[in-house]
Amino acid sequence: MASVKLTTFVEKMKLENLAPDIDIRKVKLTLPDVNRPALQMTGYFEHFDAARLQVIGFVEYTYMEGLTDDQKRERYERLMSYDIPCVIFSRSLQPDDIFLEAARKYQRPILGTKQTTSAIISEFTRWLNVQLAPCISIHGVLVDVYGEGVLITGESGIGKSEAALELIKRGHRLVADDVVELRKVSDETLVGSAPDLTKHFIELRGIGIVDVKALFGASSVMDTQQIDLVIRLEEWSRDKEYDRLGLEEEYVEYLGNKIACHTLPIRPGRNIAMICESAAVNHRQKKMGYNAARELCSRQRNFLARRREEEDDDD
Repeated sequence: MASVKLTTFVEKMKLENLAPDIDIRKVKLTLPDVNRPALQMTGYFEHFDAARLQVIGFVEYTYMEGLTDDQKRERYERLMSYDIPCVIFSRSLQPDDIFLEAARKYQRPILGTKQTTSAIISEFTRWLNVQLAPCISIHGVLVDVYGEGVLITGESGIGKSEAALELIKRGHRLVADDVVELRKVSDETLVGSAPDLTKHFIELRGIGIVDVKALFGASSVMDTQQIDLVIRLEEWSRDKEYDRLGLEEEYVEYLGNKIACHTLPIRPGRNIAMICESAAVNHRQKKMGYNAARELCSRQRNFLARRREEEDDDD
């Protein structure tokens, strides 16, 4: 099961540790969901999902303030007895001594932030959905081209990195080279990123490792990008027929998600970077409702219909 260290989460979200004497180094987050324990503060613990992040906002906090000390001890004790990953107070709210006492007894981390409750819940869910999503690693290059995530695949040495470098020189952005980590964020969305070890690096045969960020600047790289299009490079074969119209979409499947795919034959003199740019723009047009191949077929049908009408008139 995928997990995220609580220390990483705290650093990324810039959270304050309100109980620094509680060790958070061994705590891991396994669910992207968030729970606001309002019902639990009333004493209702049926169907309580303890594995979720527990966020206390202004509503929960004001209710807790109205409890007697005995009620607080009973409710807090019961909440902390569950194996919850942590409790986060929003809006710079501060837990009282009874709450901290129960947290220390069960070693439950207590964190805080000055942000509003709705804002942090949205941010927590978005970030954790990506980090905890099903993940695979594939061989390829991921580049952002005009806002479209283009994944270039093919056999080793076929020219994927060289095409990516040319795209970077033309103003596009590198996400990952050689190894691309794909995460299934939803049934419709795959997000790609680079492993920390190779982030912003690109390998060029005959030259070696190139630091793209250092050479071309921070605007030439991205950390993550949604996968919108796959371009598969392969050696050109005289015996194989390649799609020349694009009427039928070809797809490739990763983690159960289908992504539009183009197979691009490699021959001397073909500008792969320019073709990738054209493919990205064409794919964007299709998403906006315009399909050039269908438009051509429509024009052809209209032309033939007019010719038939003219021939009938002549007769």
